[in-house]
Amino acid sequence: MDVTLADAGNREILETDVVIVGAGPAGLSAAIRLKQQAPHLSVTVVEKSADLGGHIISGAVMNPVGLDALLPGWRDMGAPVGPAVTRDTFHFLTAAADIPLPGLMIPPQMKTDGAVIISLGDLVRWLGEQAQNLGVDIFPMTAAVDVLTGEGGRVEGIITGDLGVDHAGNPKPTYAAGIALKAKYTLIGEGARGSLAKHLITHFGLAENHDPQLYGLGIKEVWELAPDRHEPGRIDHYLGFPLDNATSGGGFAYHATGNRLYLGLVVHLSYEDPTLSPFGEFQRFKTHPSIARLLHGGRRLSYGARALTSGGLQSVPDLAFPGGALIGCAAGFMNVPALKAIHNAIRSGMATADRVAAAIEEGRAHDSLEGLNATVLATGIGAELRPVRNVKPFWTRFGTYAGVLLGGFDMWCEALFRLSPFGTLRHGHADFERLKPISSVTPRTYPRPDGQLTFDRAASVYLANLSHDEDQPIHLKLADPDLPIRKNLPLYGEPAPLYCPAGVYEVAEESGAPVFRIHPANCVHCKTCDIKDPAQNITWVPPEGGSGPNYSGL
Repeated sequence: MDVTLADAGNREILETDVVIVGAGPAGLSAAIRLKQQAPHLSVTVVEKSADLGGHIISGAVMNPVGLDALLPGWRDMGAPVGPAVTRDTFHFLTAAADIPLPGLMIPPQMKTDGAVIISLGDLVRWLGEQAQNLGVDIFPMTAAVDVLTGEGGRVEGIITGDLGVDHAGNPKPTYAAGIALKAKYTLIGEGARGSLAKHLITHFGLAENHDPQLYGLGIKEVWELAPDRHEPGRIDHYLGFPLDNATSGGGFAYHATGNRLYLGLVVHLSYEDPTLSPFGEFQRFKTHPSIARLLHGGRRLSYGARALTSGGLQSVPDLAFPGGALIGCAAGFMNVPALKAIHNAIRSGMATADRVAAAIEEGRAHDSLEGLNATVLATGIGAELRPVRNVKPFWTRFGTYAGVLLGGFDMWCEALFRLSPFGTLRHGHADFERLKPISSVTPRTYPRPDGQLTFDRAASVYLANLSHDEDQPIHLKLADPDLPIRKNLPLYGEPAPLYCPAGVYEVAEESGAPVFRIHPANCVHCKTCDIKDPAQNITWVPPEGGSGPNYSGL
């Protein structure tokens, strides 16, 4: 069933002072900060992946300011952080050419002094150890499927998912009922488009008076490069090919330790062409001469995909609700042109934790943390996001070529004069509203993979180390099971098999008629279907705890 606000029913009830959903950088930073501020508080973190970091994926080049504030001695504490950035180059690609952009052209908002290359999965595992050393209770393989409500509909904790339920919803011999975790405050740090955050935002009207949140789909591979092609600390960002002028986004290549290359492409989900495949575009990206030359003689090690927020400051909802708050990418603090959000996730977790600790010390519980947006934005998040707020609207309105120029001009105006001649541009439409009918586009085709640089979805998903019991309820819910064939197929060509980077959706034929099939065991939990489905007919809910990818080094 869909996520709904609920009471505990007959479930076992356990109590804690603060429960945090999601062991990502925001959730773990909030947990650490709570124990730093008030060591006597009981703090519980639940995480749906089998191991900490198993569902985490990011580029990732990290601005260290968040970690500096949280754990000032992290460099001497053994934090698994790779090389400092030594060279940062922005490129514009055509189909055959690679044009490096002069450093003097790049607005200062897109540069980060002291940035380091990291595996976010490795970092959150380490943050989990720091949290546990402070007395935080962390429970992996535990999916939060609902919120626990009390008087007046206030949130009083979470409900965890049942284990051992078969495909039809019947208990298996291994059945274990979920529990209710009751808390004075509940913090939601599920990442972009989390199921609880999505429902709470709607239920409490947190997005009213804000622009719709926008998203990108980030697809990433880790490669082991030939030693003569590896340059630790070098990072490159790419605009242009393979994306056309109407499709915003860009690629990245980060040289980490151990001859590792973090290679990826972000495609903003505001694209209009229903025949576009972000996965296919990523394969094309690797065929560019500059990228193919870099990968020559290398070996692909892992693959993953995840939605990321791209709405910016205009799309940050109200953070506080009765009994808790949104933190990290559940709210959306991505610096879109710089492609950095980890430090802001940490900042938001810390600031919210400070407010929660103070509220509990005052004897409060289950109320709303008034003014939380101002508190969180005052950490430096607002000062960082405000000067780049118009970049994504420019891209969406004017395309990549004109949009990048206008966005760059706007950022320079902000850097030099602390104002924008354009004010604050609005987004207007959500991503799912932007697809054109298939009759109005020339369908795209993608070449067959060569197995050297380019690969199909099945071979890629294999590297995500998926673990998913087939005999459990399908976690991709269709409000109308007939709609994909009845409406989406004739109008849009049913885009789900194309926008999904993991081969979850398929339009097949049975008895001469098209049918829509779902392969939930392929799901990497990217949430793209929940975002981009033009009919908003698909709702992603957590499968059984421990299901999904088990990323390593992403």
